[in-house]
Amino acid sequence: MLAVLFSVFCFLASFGIGNMTQVNSISGNMYSVFGVPTWITGIVILILGGLVIVGGLKRIAAVTEKIVPFMVIIYILGSIVILATNFSRIGAVFGAIFKGAFAVQAAGGAVVGYGIKLAIEQGMKRGVFSNEAGLGSSVMVHSNSNVSEPVRQGMWGIFEVFADTIIVCTLTAFSVLSSGLVDLETGVTAAEYNGLALTKANIVSTVFSMHFGQIGAAFVAIAVMLFAFSTVLGWSHYGTKACEFLFGEKYTIVYRVIFVIAIFGGAVMGDNLAWDLADTFNGLMMIPNLIGVLVLSPLVYQITRNYVDRVLKGKKIKPMLSAFPDVQAEQEKNL
Repeated sequence: MLAVLFSVFCFLASFGIGNMTQVNSISGNMYSVFGVPTWITGIVILILGGLVIVGGLKRIAAVTEKIVPFMVIIYILGSIVILATNFSRIGAVFGAIFKGAFAVQAAGGAVVGYGIKLAIEQGMKRGVFSNEAGLGSSVMVHSNSNVSEPVRQGMWGIFEVFADTIIVCTLTAFSVLSSGLVDLETGVTAAEYNGLALTKANIVSTVFSMHFGQIGAAFVAIAVMLFAFSTVLGWSHYGTKACEFLFGEKYTIVYRVIFVIAIFGGAVMGDNLAWDLADTFNGLMMIPNLIGVLVLSPLVYQITRNYVDRVLKGKKIKPMLSAFPDVQAEQEKNL
């Protein structure tokens, strides 16, 4: 039952977090930086996505995968430069973050409890969108690894969340909050900068343009396009697997076609609607996955303790590689 629910919600979530919000970010940045109409961006991404997802043209995906790591490194370095430039504001920025979350005037003058509720709610929404922790989506990737020790792969999954959220998102938050575009007292974002209307999609590119000129904004727009496009391709795989589990392999082509068509809708859709849909589908997908996580947590604890005792403490005990005897035997051969 949980598998069915998870597949249904994964199927739906693939159109939200894995499609419309990603393409919406691409189209928003391309419009604000290069003036490209959202519908043109939608058609271009639809064609490229269709070639890979439906047509099976892997070369585009391979090129994207090779470029993305370098873009991530450059983005982090750029954020560190902004951090160094605005280092004197770091205290005010972190003070504003905690004040906005816990102060009496949080959430536009609301009471403390409601302000904290909003802070937690928005933090969970954006955190899940950033690292997908709790969704169960990344499991589909990690489970394809060829490591013999499941704990090792699990550790990479933990590091992935840490690097994404604690490092990259913190650097992004500091870049935006130290830019002067956000009032640190009220938390209100400026309506525009140099005549450009500020939105969720273009505020980071605007911040980079303030420090690196137009090339900074162009870099962010292109980086977002590559990051988001690679995410779209990844989630098309997740959704395909969910569709295959629910309806059979022959219906996956129908899913892929619908998924590609939805790309255009995401490009021209209002950003608030795209985010609301993604948040809703994410929440649904988390329910069956977290139930499974809780049920399996004792087993995870046992396997992890076994790994720590053997690898870190040097105890001579039999490795616990799986809960299934046949898998255990096969994995022991690979050690």
